[in-house]
Amino acid sequence: MSKTISFIGLGVMGRPMAANLSAAGYDLVAHTRSEHSRDRARAAGVRVVDTLDELPDAPDFVVTVLPDSPDVEAVLFAEYGPLARSGLGTLFVDMSTISPDAARSISDRLTGAGRRSLDAPVSGGESGAIDASLSIMVGGHEDDVARAQAMFAVLGNIIVHVGDHGSGQVTKAANQMIVACNLAILGEALVFIRRHGLDPVAALEVISGGLAGSTVIDRKSAAMIAGNFEAGFRLALHNKDLGIVERAAAEAGLPLELTAAVTQRVRSLVATGRGELDHSALYIAAAEAAGLSEWSE
Repeated sequence: MSKTISFIGLGVMGRPMAANLSAAGYDLVAHTRSEHSRDRARAAGVRVVDTLDELPDAPDFVVTVLPDSPDVEAVLFAEYGPLARSGLGTLFVDMSTISPDAARSISDRLTGAGRRSLDAPVSGGESGAIDASLSIMVGGHEDDVARAQAMFAVLGNIIVHVGDHGSGQVTKAANQMIVACNLAILGEALVFIRRHGLDPVAALEVISGGLAGSTVIDRKSAAMIAGNFEAGFRLALHNKDLGIVERAAAEAGLPLELTAAVTQRVRSLVATGRGELDHSALYIAAAEAAGLSEWSE
């Protein structure tokens, strides 16, 4: 018999993840709040229900891919939500990006109800979700990670158990620090290259083959050069993630000065109405600071 999954959250990341699991033979039933997102998921071959209380009873897994900590808590612990409909054997797998403290609190509440859980945020963006090439950073007990391993293998190609509950979210926060700082410095490097009259495509071709090469350059530079900031991962969401970093750093007494500077740049873009753009729009901030009126060649 195929494993059953209640899947909640069908946004940019969740929709292709649910489609890949359905195509792999899992008996998956999904829900999300937005009617538009439900329609798009149905078109992608996902079985979708309109309300939480239509999700199956006692599934093998409950998978959540939601925007923030309050969303996960509200869904899981709703009156007729997944916890109320789960069985003792249901494993809760939160693949959202939320705060480490929230992940640990959710785990404690589920443990108190006799349920097991993992926090398993992902990296790789929309393309990684579509191509099933995500990196999955997992926090929780080793035996539960083993139970979810086959499911994770459908979604990603790098799956690492990084520690106890909350550890996946600590790792994801560090990931978001690195991505934001990479995007910010790539934006400034493009401004530098353009101001000196070089072809940015040629310059980044040689840069990407050396020590400065990165996945950020490979995946984001072409759109940045073209001035195409259609969202694969919205600045508003990266702003939320950097807020998680900021609070966790304060609790640990860490200054994180470079991350703090980039966080302010992201926050400024969101505050000036650019939150729905892709996070590669950090290039816009660098271009505007340099007095460039056009972002593309």
